[in-house]
Amino acid sequence: MAFMCASGKHRRPGRVKRTTAQAAGIAALTTTGVIGTVSAAPALAAENSVEQTGLTPVITLSDSVVEQIDAQAATQKAAAERKAAEEAARKKAAEQAKKEHEAKVRAARAAERKRLNTFVAPISDSYVSTGYKTGGSLWSSGAHTGIDFHAASGTVVHAVGTGTVVSTGWGGAYGNEIVIKMADGMYTQYGHLSSIGVSVGQKVTPGQQIGLSGATGNTTGPHLHFEARTTPDYGSDIDPVAYLRKHGVNV
Repeated sequence: MAFMCASGKHRRPGRVKRTTAQAAGIAALTTTGVIGTVSAAPALAAENSVEQTGLTPVITLSDSVVEQIDAQAATQKAAAERKAAEEAARKKAAEQAKKEHEAKVRAARAAERKRLNTFVAPISDSYVSTGYKTGGSLWSSGAHTGIDFHAASGTVVHAVGTGTVVSTGWGGAYGNEIVIKMADGMYTQYGHLSSIGVSVGQKVTPGQQIGLSGATGNTTGPHLHFEARTTPDYGSDIDPVAYLRKHGVNV
């Protein structure tokens, strides 16, 4: 026997009908805007608020934080100013040191130029015992071609100025001799030496020891024979006293 379910107002709707009704109800709520009143999560609401309004929230700092920031900024500024002052002082000190160094170098060079341009006597604390052009049979030319400085054997002989040695060795009547080309183009000759202390080509400076006095060659006793010449050779002599005095040597 078949049973038929009577339809009536007390019958419970089927599952399909209930689902359809729920969907329709939600659609109705959406259409009327009621569902839009549901509150979103706080984070999402804040995020949407910023994005929708375009406004950036303002953070308010306490006075103590502001003071700390200001103090930090002041400290950094003071440190920067102190560093700049130290750098300026360092540069100033370096420039001053450079100037002082350059001044010392200039002074040293000037002193060296002065020293190299200075002339001295060939024998210290001595005197001329025989003058220039003194006549007599002692000299083959009939006259003295230089001047003699009083000096015991072994007395230090000095170069009278800056120059270059051009000749050393035995010089006949002059005995052991040295000839030096001076910086001014003239030549000086030192004769009757007991010892020679320089060699050809050597540079010499004023007051430098070049040998020792003696009595070698044609001489009556120990002394230094000194000549000033226009060439390195015998016969080109000039007044040696005038030459030395011209260069500040008092003889």
